[in-house]
Amino acid sequence: MSSLNLDDFSDLIERPDSGTRRDAEERRERLVVAPGALGRLDELGEWLSAAQGSVPVRAVEQPRVVLFAGDHGVAGLDVSGRPAGSAHALVRAVLDGASPVAVLARRAGVSVRVVDAGLDCDPALLPEEVVRHRVRRGSGRIDVEDALTRDEAERAVRLGMAIADEEADSGTDLVVLGDLSVGGTTVAATLIAALCGTDASVVTGRGGAGIDDLAWMRKCAAVRDALRRARPVLGDQMELLATVGGADLAAMTGFLLQSAVRRMPVILDGVVSAACALVGQRAAFRAPDWWLAGQLSGEPAQAKALDRMALNPLLDQGVTVGEGSGALLALPLVQAAAALAAELPERPGPEATEGAGGAGEAGGTAGSDVVTT
Repeated sequence: MSSLNLDDFSDLIERPDSGTRRDAEERRERLVVAPGALGRLDELGEWLSAAQGSVPVRAVEQPRVVLFAGDHGVAGLDVSGRPAGSAHALVRAVLDGASPVAVLARRAGVSVRVVDAGLDCDPALLPEEVVRHRVRRGSGRIDVEDALTRDEAERAVRLGMAIADEEADSGTDLVVLGDLSVGGTTVAATLIAALCGTDASVVTGRGGAGIDDLAWMRKCAAVRDALRRARPVLGDQMELLATVGGADLAAMTGFLLQSAVRRMPVILDGVVSAACALVGQRAAFRAPDWWLAGQLSGEPAQAKALDRMALNPLLDQGVTVGEGSGALLALPLVQAAAALAAELPERPGPEATEGAGGAGEAGGTAGSDVVTT
């Protein structure tokens, strides 16, 4: 297998169709609801129309939640609110329908796919369809060692690419992307600090499970030490993922880039998906045009990454649980924007007005027909 160069994605990824977006904007000007009255929903509908290459926009009929799972060695430093090596418990809760994302997905009628990229557990604890893609068992402690070998990083990226192809080929028309990890926010903060040129204290948050001040200081120190290892490899995105990433983050990066190649829109969740998106942007500057930021999680690193990519979050509800939950909450907004853009009627022109008058004289209106159907 030939070596994978993430920079090659720059030539493969095109922006959503600008001509289609102009057509969608012009159509929006003709709708019965005044331009601007629907706020940001107008922008969402036009973005989705350009991504689909369709005017009017098509409904989002087959969304999918895709979660990449992994454990990170840095969690052994007690930088997480969860025990190191316990991400498999998060996966089990999703599979059993007992986690926030499972409840929300069930309510929304959206299927959930979990991909084990680097869990640190016996594969027998989870179903074969979850664990069969695993790249390695856990990732290295990034403050003192590489997370992955170069070969493992490439395998993880290719895994993410393959999952994106499977989803696109199966008809998935929008993905809600999230992670199931322990130690993942520490890794994400390191990647974002490295790519944005900031210090550890600027990007270090308290994670989805929450940590006290002492744990935050340990986490900040771990990010600082990992940053020293990350800076020398900033020119090579694959090497960066191998040095201070992890199997799940490398797979998510590959997934995001290949989704953009396949013109499949993605809603990002929290700081982990934001970090992967930032790596993807470094490789292919057009790629963020295919992504939406679902929510603001409160992690300072996420805010920094979204600002760098010029992505404005759809929601800010203080959801820190991760798992794609915040991004899934944003899905109804996208679906509502598509429905409004597609189904609102256009203002009648002079000829249509005359026709409507004739219909009224005959004792009926188009509006009454809609109500009684």
